[in-house]
Amino acid sequence: MIVITAPTGQIGSKLVATLLAQREPVRLIVRDPGKLPAEVRERAEIITGSHRDRDVLDHALDGADALFWLMPSAATASSPYEAYVTASIPGADAVVRHAVPRVVVISALGRGSQIYAGHISASHAMEDLFRSTGAHVRALALPTFMDNILRQVATIRNGIISGTLPPDFTMPWIATKDIAALAARYLLDRTWTGQESVEVLGGEDLSYRDIAETLTEVLGTPIRFQPGDRAAVKQVLISRGFSEAMAQSTIDMDVAGERGINNTTPRTTENTTPTTFRQFARETVKPAVTG
Repeated sequence: MIVITAPTGQIGSKLVATLLAQREPVRLIVRDPGKLPAEVRERAEIITGSHRDRDVLDHALDGADALFWLMPSAATASSPYEAYVTASIPGADAVVRHAVPRVVVISALGRGSQIYAGHISASHAMEDLFRSTGAHVRALALPTFMDNILRQVATIRNGIISGTLPPDFTMPWIATKDIAALAARYLLDRTWTGQESVEVLGGEDLSYRDIAETLTEVLGTPIRFQPGDRAAVKQVLISRGFSEAMAQSTIDMDVAGERGINNTTPRTTENTTPTTFRQFARETVKPAVTG
């Protein structure tokens, strides 16, 4: 029995589809089962509730062979450590109580860099929390998601993408479908042991200028990069309901990106995933922009 948290998100939804295609028994923790496709509701065991809730986790992890743990950011938290670590304590407790043998955790690159990075630093502390349970752990250390570009569909239609990094600053980007494929590989394998971070660099290193140029070619219309202002972004986040601490944590993550927290691991064939940004733009961005 594989237990999946956040099964309606960008990663979780793809992971669930992959596991069900392999005819694996899966148990999903979800606040609103209505957000799951009908086929998933018919084939998976559903636990309704939050994976921040002790009682929900006790029910979900009873007899579990593996746990996929993804903690979404909480915009109103008092700090990123509350959002990722405190919120994950019930999960770690349940892993111990139910002796769950294997845990796959979604985390981030930059562990050991000694660069404070807001959400990223808190995710590293969340890794340590699950390591403390004594379970076998694989922490998938990931870069920026290509899928985040979809947040800018409206401005892309107007010929603009924006960001607060220098236009020619390159860093690794990954497609969430490749994350789901990697997570499935570990969840389906009952032989690995120990506790390790798996550093993954995605399909390629890109700058925002690279992204704009690729979108121009794929969409057939000019797309330009417009630099943003971090102070203005922070105020926009607060206006949308973020706590001051979580808005600042988002900015701290961005500053750490510019300091190179995602660029400390050399790229190899082993840590490069299949999807390039051009492929992602063709398969995902173009339909979203033109649809």
